[in-house]
Amino acid sequence: MTGLQQPDSVQPGDSETQASAASGNVMKHWLTPGVAGVSAASFFSDTGHEITTAILPSFFTATLHASAGALGLVEGISDSFMGLAKLGTGPLANQPHRRSRLASGGYLGTAITTGLIGVTVAVWQVGLLRALAWTSRGVRSPARDSILAELAPHQAYGRAFGLERAGDNLGAVVGPLLAAGLVTWIGIRPTLYLAAVPGLFAVVAITFAARAAHRNLPAAQGAIRIEFGRLRRARLLRPMVPVAAFELGNVATTLLILRATQELQSGGLSLTGAASLAILIYAAHNAFGAAVAAIGGHWIDRSGPRVVFASAALLYVLAYVGFALPGQGWPLLLLAFTLAGSGIGLAETAESTLVAKALPDDLRGSGFGLLGGVQAAGDFASSTVVGLLYAAISPVVGFAYAAAWMVIALIGSAGLRMSPTEGAQTSAS
Repeated sequence: MTGLQQPDSVQPGDSETQASAASGNVMKHWLTPGVAGVSAASFFSDTGHEITTAILPSFFTATLHASAGALGLVEGISDSFMGLAKLGTGPLANQPHRRSRLASGGYLGTAITTGLIGVTVAVWQVGLLRALAWTSRGVRSPARDSILAELAPHQAYGRAFGLERAGDNLGAVVGPLLAAGLVTWIGIRPTLYLAAVPGLFAVVAITFAARAAHRNLPAAQGAIRIEFGRLRRARLLRPMVPVAAFELGNVATTLLILRATQELQSGGLSLTGAASLAILIYAAHNAFGAAVAAIGGHWIDRSGPRVVFASAALLYVLAYVGFALPGQGWPLLLLAFTLAGSGIGLAETAESTLVAKALPDDLRGSGFGLLGGVQAAGDFASSTVVGLLYAAISPVVGFAYAAAWMVIALIGSAGLRMSPTEGAQTSAS
């Protein structure tokens, strides 16, 4: 057992018994109040901004009379701002004493700007507030993930990040369901106002988790710049290539909702009926994402992130085939959404676990910032290009383009072969 001295009385086979006992202790004790607090923050925040996400396609096209191309552009620009914020503030999260302020401030900013979308009367106003909300998400993400890596044991990173992703996706179930009911009860704009409320609960939850993390670590000082040399020595840059390919095919969910709404309308439903059913189907997408993220976290702890990431890319290829087919009814749309939800649940958990295992604590903020930058840059390109192809040529071409990138990610997933422990040791040297 590396790093531990065994007494002379230890008998052959005792090391296996001790390793099994240690593994059992990790299984019992990884779910701490702090880990639960981070997951609760993701749940509440996602509940809030997913209320807006579920309504936004109909608000965009029916209320503001904008096109799918404009929606894709707004989502793409917002993703780019989120990526820049992750990349820029990630190094600040290398320092444990900054993480609480970054995380709580980011959650608060997301809540307020998301609720303010309800007062907009023009596309540019929606775009500005959406960009500010996503910038706040970018500010909080590296800090939140670094807090979670402080709180969870190394052997249970997959489970901890799987639970956090499950909370996020579960919020994306509750959010659309609330949106569907609230839109019918009080209308679109009042529903958008109320989207801010769950985000305020997220601020409380992340503040509690950050305080628990402060008790676990001394106030170590990490660098406040992205140290690409250390990230390269940690073998983190090569895995970012298949991650980038995956994100270049990761279409904004608002475009998926729009596709479902239009297909259901062409099947004879009214706009209101089609939008409501599309939101319910989208809720199923997120329910599968939550369940699969939790399962995938256990899978990653046993097998590593490579096979899990490859499975995510394959699920997305199958999902995009379903979205590309014309004239589909709700059963095929439901299948396509659940495949995509399962894919994102696996992929996000694998990507976050990869960074957490590869890096020491004083470099994780930079690593999560780099990951967020790659994700957002890819999402910007994907949302923008697919939205334009969708509007200018056809939805089939748009989803075929996205599927091609997922095939590239599937092939490139072999690049995720790495030793996380060796990466952390190399980066610290």
